[in-house]
Amino acid sequence: MFSYYGSKSKIVNYYPTPKHKRIIEPFAGSARYSLRFWQNDILLVDKYETVVTVWHYLQQASKKDILGLPKMVAGMELNKMDLSDGERLLLGFFAGQGSLEPRNKVSTMAEHSFNTTPNRYKNIADNLDKIRHWKIICDDYKNIQNLDATWFIDPPYMFGGEHYKKNNSTINFNELAEWCKSRNGQAIVCENTKADWLPFKPMKVIQGVSNTFTTEAIWSNYKTNYDAVQQTLQF
Repeated sequence: MFSYYGSKSKIVNYYPTPKHKRIIEPFAGSARYSLRFWQNDILLVDKYETVVTVWHYLQQASKKDILGLPKMVAGMELNKMDLSDGERLLLGFFAGQGSLEPRNKVSTMAEHSFNTTPNRYKNIADNLDKIRHWKIICDDYKNIQNLDATWFIDPPYMFGGEHYKKNNSTINFNELAEWCKSRNGQAIVCENTKADWLPFKPMKVIQGVSNTFTTEAIWSNYKTNYDAVQQTLQF
């Protein structure tokens, strides 16, 4: 529902379906997996307060609130507009397009993206009712009760996660690996093939910024379609 660094929007449909009614995302971000299976009992956890504030705003916003938001115009400064904190932070993520932190000034790229994406606000408004029942908290992944659930674990990556300046820059990956393996239920862990803190399997080749390509990888405590087969994302 909002733009965020590391979003799984391009590849969310390639992850295994949940085996449990409850879904927990301990590094929630823009929570694309939970949005795909929104009817489930969803728990989002993120230690970055800004992300949680945006989710809480969306959870209580009306369709009228969203449809009344200003359009992205290059050079527009959000702190000079009459906006609530939630509105300003939401628009701040759009202003930076896939950035880690909300930006105050709308970039030319953000204006172009807004104008070339049909019904941007309508799409958000149409999804609001899907998230009303979700539980969303600001906390560290280590503090989450180990419930029977589908755990969709999308942490800052071992190589690339250093860009996360606010919330997850000091992850001990050996410790995180043991935590992932100890989850009750189904664990789905996201990474790329450069990482070795779990025995990750190649999943999809994706295009990043500046026409660079990386191979998304997966580890799960259940058998997946990627245990022996590598596929290629078509553009």
